[in-house]
Amino acid sequence: MAGRTKRTSKSIDGRPATRSRPATARRVPSPARLLQLGMGFWGARTFLSAVELGLFSTLAKGALTESQLRERLGLHARGARDFLDALVALGVLQRKAGRYSNAADANALLDRAKPGYVGGILEMAAARLYPFWGSLTEALRTGAPQNEAKHGGDMFATLYADPEGLRGFLKAMTAVSMAPARALAAKFPWKKYRSFVDVGSAQGCVPVQVALAHKHLQGAAFDLPAVEPVYEEYVRSFGLQTRLKFHAGDFFRDPLPEADVLIMGHVLHDWNLQEKHLLLQKAYAALPKGGALIVYDAMIDDARRHNAMGLLMSLNMLIETRGGFDYTAADCRGWMKATGFRGTSVVPLTETESMVIARR
Repeated sequence: MAGRTKRTSKSIDGRPATRSRPATARRVPSPARLLQLGMGFWGARTFLSAVELGLFSTLAKGALTESQLRERLGLHARGARDFLDALVALGVLQRKAGRYSNAADANALLDRAKPGYVGGILEMAAARLYPFWGSLTEALRTGAPQNEAKHGGDMFATLYADPEGLRGFLKAMTAVSMAPARALAAKFPWKKYRSFVDVGSAQGCVPVQVALAHKHLQGAAFDLPAVEPVYEEYVRSFGLQTRLKFHAGDFFRDPLPEADVLIMGHVLHDWNLQEKHLLLQKAYAALPKGGALIVYDAMIDDARRHNAMGLLMSLNMLIETRGGFDYTAADCRGWMKATGFRGTSVVPLTETESMVIARR
């Protein structure tokens, strides 16, 4: 037979036996990629523990030895060296002559004393999301949230009932919103407009970044009353209290404030399709003719093949909400058109986030 060679030997009854073998051995795929994917939580949990411990903030003050870090962070000797060297291998620490220091991005973004700190969202991921994601299989089988709601609670009610917990959550939202907020401030034609309202503003990251970049604008936030003191403190820290106001309300119960531009960032994905349509209708009613609505999220690419973050964020909505899901830009444009908006366009903000702009 073509492609095979024959080998002859004696069978157990003494007659010749013929065996065939492939001319070329079959190539077995390496399991490395699959094992790395399946065990990826090891690295994630190691990194999140470093954030929780304040390791990067500690090293931002200068390089330290293992023994110094054990003392300052309260680490047991048994695991400390492997923990620190694992972070070196993961690329977030450096080690030279027995002293550990932060990698450049970790030093800039994971020091709690720096204004660019993004660790708030990672702290929340460690404290809340990490254990909840352990029940993803159950969520996929039941379609039910796996957070506080699993035991009769409510995520937002729990967060908003605890002032310190709420403050931490709002800071986490600032961390995840900073990059898209700066891009939004740069990529939208703000010169055409005089006023804006950020719906579901949290701590106020988006209004602050837009106001800093465009001195002619008057802005405001619209969020639940419990958010107001945290928002006002944040706005005052930038000296913008005369240009950025706060409107207290519930966007399902109350009309949205009127402005030339309304922004909904990381809002629509929290809600089911009917609720998404309701929020878009409220935005349409609040805008003047010629006004604009900006919606941004970690939108799934239209082919649903490439933006893993958008797809994983949608699974996070499965974990965290009763009906929320992420969506493609094409989905969003279709909903906007059905609401009455016109002239929609899509603008990338970051590697994973995009905004859809629609005009009234």
